[in-house]
Amino acid sequence: MGSIFAIGGGEISQLETLDIDKKIVKSVGKENPKALFIPTASGEPQGYIDSFKHVYGELLGCETDVLLLVEGKTSPAEAREQIMAADLVYVGGGNTRKMLQIWEQYGVDQSLKEAYEKGKTLSGLSAGSICWFKSGHSDTESFDAEGTWNYVRIEALELIDAMHCPHYNEDNREEDFNQKILDYGEVGIAIENNCAIEVKGPSYLIHKSQPQAKAYKLFQEDGEVIKEELENTKEYKPIEDLLQIIPSRRRT
Repeated sequence: MGSIFAIGGGEISQLETLDIDKKIVKSVGKENPKALFIPTASGEPQGYIDSFKHVYGELLGCETDVLLLVEGKTSPAEAREQIMAADLVYVGGGNTRKMLQIWEQYGVDQSLKEAYEKGKTLSGLSAGSICWFKSGHSDTESFDAEGTWNYVRIEALELIDAMHCPHYNEDNREEDFNQKILDYGEVGIAIENNCAIEVKGPSYLIHKSQPQAKAYKLFQEDGEVIKEELENTKEYKPIEDLLQIIPSRRRT
């Protein structure tokens, strides 16, 4: 299996996540790796594509490519070919639900799972971090609704067996995500902007591009939400500690 880097948020164009981006590229273990950008969730704006090419191409030395799906000019076979030719995949932020629906039409969801099994690095930010988890806490309704909207739980690719909340330090996401932990009983992984979690085989590691950024594990016990900060260390920790509910660890 490959590695997964789920980034909670941050502006790639402002180099806010550059320290994390460097580690994503380094994880491939190659000089000038092939980096594929998938900007489906944002509608594939040229400015976002240019920012990716600047950071991953000009600054980090990757050979960059972009998978364009929104206008329907790419076949499922061509999409798979682009994914399998890449050493690392980076998925951009935006409308998670719309992104996953388009991916399903082109078989991109299955191709990404295949790429992971073949050892490629998968990464992304916001919608591009939600997609790797079993489910995600998403603001997808904000893209479609006029006026009032609610955060929703969206089922994703299930490569990491938890419910994920990006941008945990923004708006009222913390309160709403905590409630969804109570509603669904899943283990939750909440990541603030400029922080990421790397899942590599049976282990995980926290990365930060700003020292104050944090990540948390949440779970329900006796009708209460237990929240544990995930420490930023230099050594990988067992994934079981991240994904299992261990009652003896409850904080009182």
